[in-house]
Amino acid sequence: MSIIKWTPMLDPFNEMERWLDWPTGNLASFSPAVDVWEDENSVYVETPLPGVNPEQVNISIENDVLTIEGSSEKKTEVEEKNYYRKEVRCGSFHRAVALPSSVKSEDAKAEYEKGILKITVPKEERVKPKKVKVEVKK
Repeated sequence: MSIIKWTPMLDPFNEMERWLDWPTGNLASFSPAVDVWEDENSVYVETPLPGVNPEQVNISIENDVLTIEGSSEKKTEVEEKNYYRKEVRCGSFHRAVALPSSVKSEDAKAEYEKGILKITVPKEERVKPKKVKVEVKK
C-alpha cells in the first residue's frame, strides 16, 4: 500500500509552483509549509525548518507579503545507499505568504527554536472613522 501525503485543502499557489517546477525537475528547491494566524495586535507565522542554519534565512515583508528564503545544506552524501524512499530535502527554499492584515514590517521579530522559525509582526493601527456633521443651509 502506498503512503499518500494528505493535504487538507487545495492551495492554488502551491499547485502553480509545483507545475512551474515540473518541466525542469527542480528537486534542489522546496517550499516549506507555514501556519499563519492573528490576534488583535499581531500576525504570527511559523514554519518548520529543521537542519537549517538560521543565519542563512532571509525574511522580508513588502506590501503585507512575507517572504522567507534560505538554504539547507547536506553535509555528506553517501552514493552507495540504495534508497527505497528519500523525502528529506536539502537545497534552497522560498515561500511568500500574503498576510491577513496590514502590518508594521519594521517592527517584525523572528526567532528560531528547536527547528521552528517563529515570526511575529505587529498590526498597523486602524484609522478610526471620523464623524462629520452635515450642516443644512436654509
